[in-house]
Formats: sequence, C-alpha cells, structure tokens
Amino acid sequence: MNSSPILIIPGEKKSIFFEIFFKSIKLTQVKSPLILICNREILYKEIKRFKFNQYIEELDISNITKKKIKTKKIYLINVSNEKNKAYIQKCFELAFSLLKKGFTNKIINGPINKAKTLNKKFLGITEYVSHSFNQKKFAMLIYNKELSVCPVTTHLPISQITKKINRKVIKEKIIIVNNFYKTFLGFKPRIGVTGLNPHCESFLRFNEDDKIVFPTIKSLQKKINVKGPFSADTIFLKDNRKKFDVIIGMYHDQVLGPIKTLFEYDAINITLGLPFLRITPDHGPNEKMVGKNISNPISLIKALNFLDKI
Repeated sequence: MNSSPILIIPGEKKSIFFEIFFKSIKLTQVKSPLILICNREILYKEIKRFKFNQYIEELDISNITKKKIKTKKIYLINVSNEKNKAYIQKCFELAFSLLKKGFTNKIINGPINKAKTLNKKFLGITEYVSHSFNQKKFAMLIYNKELSVCPVTTHLPISQITKKINRKVIKEKIIIVNNFYKTFLGFKPRIGVTGLNPHCESFLRFNEDDKIVFPTIKSLQKKINVKGPFSADTIFLKDNRKKFDVIIGMYHDQVLGPIKTLFEYDAINITLGLPFLRITPDHGPNEKMVGKNISNPISLIKALNFLDKI
C-alpha cells in the first residue's frame, strides 16, 4: 500500500452523504484506500437505493493492519446501530482510536447535526475533534484553490463575538493558516484580515480594529505576508479578493457567506492545527433532499482528491 487510507465517517443516518459518496466514486479516480466507518445495514440499504455496484470489503477492527489494505479499494468497519447521538459518537471514537495509533493521518466526516449530537457542549464538530486530541490551537479553513477563508470565531452568537476577539486568538489563526499553506501546499500565502466593525470604524470610545486587529497584524508582518484590517464589505470585490490566497475574518458569517456565494459547493472545510488532516464537505445533512438523487457531489470530490494528493 503506497497511500495512507482515508477514514470516512458518513455522519447522520438520514442525510445526502451516501448519495454524493457514490457519485464521487464514479466521477473521480482516488488511489488512496477508503475506509467507511458506519453501520453495515445502513450502508447496504443506501447501496441498494442508489444501485452502487462496487465491492466493499468488511474489515475486522480487532485485527486491522496496513498490510491488508490495498489502493483503489473501499472498505467498511461496521458500527452497531444505536440511537443517533450514541451511534455518531461511536463512529468518531473508533476513527479517533485509529488516528491515535498512527494507522492513518487522513479523515473525512460527513454532515453532523450539531444541536443533537454535541448537546451544546461544543460550538461545532471542529471544536469537538480538537478537544478529543487536546488541541487548543486550531483553525477552520474553508478551502478553495482560488480563495480560502478562515473565521477567527466559529459558531458563536453575534452578541458573544467581541468578548472572544483578542490579539492572542487572531495571531494564532494567522500563524496556523500560514504554516498550513507552507507545509502542505508549498508556498507562503497572501493573507488579508478583515476588521470587526463596519468600515473598520466605531463610534464607541474603544475601536477593536485600531486597538486589537491592526497591532496584531503589524506584529506579524516581518515573517508573514499579512495585511489589514480591511472593510469586510469590500474585501471580497473581484479586484480586492484576487490580491489574497486567504481572507481571515472575525466571525463565521463575515467570511463564510461570501465564500459560499462565490463558490457554492466548490470548497472544503479543513481543520488546521490537528496532528492529522480532517476535512468535511461544505454542506449539511440536507434531509429534504434525501433519496432524490439530485445533490451536488463536488465538495466531497474536492475533499477526496485533496487528501489523495497530500
């Protein structure tokens, strides 16, 4: 086996993941072995529904070795079918055990209903995975080869954002993003950073953009190609965004709204700062579309190809 296996957690029992997975396999040539971690009955029900005819070999988790895994093949590790929350947690725990043993360093997880699964203990799956590996410094990168974005804060309510914006956290995100591009993509990225306030201005006595964002950027400019703060309402204009490889914003929708408008499903969500590469396609469970066979697989195709080439 030449390529490290890619672990795949399909996620919610009721979602479009299997549909786009089967489509992706037909539309792309991935050399890396793919290991699905899910329930056998759920998988074969979906195989029958979508008439997927590629052979999937089941693995014994108690006796799994890299020597048994071959390129261009799909495998299954069966997980008992329990209540949804317990089932998904079991899938993640099994995947985590393989990652911690060094079996592989690549994982994709399908869409997860955060409200039901995380029970408000974590802001999102990114935080849940990072916590499971005791990793406090991490970043969420929505990656597209043309332009990527990273929010400094992720799934926080708007009223809580200003409490979490500080020099330390902004600096951490910039450094993590810069290191990822240098290590995995082989170049030093051009990074633009948005301000927190409209037009980077505030009528209040304390302006976060002057007191926090600007000094942080200035302190890093000798080693990192980073500029800002820029007004969030103009940085994504065509002539402005082409100056950057990554735009880092202060909160989730400030940068994810524009990137999804620009590229729709043509982007992948990469968790940076972990001792492995974790990617999730940039879409949700989309229960209303289940079984209709009209969902777009491009995000998962990008995720598979990205990990296959790393």
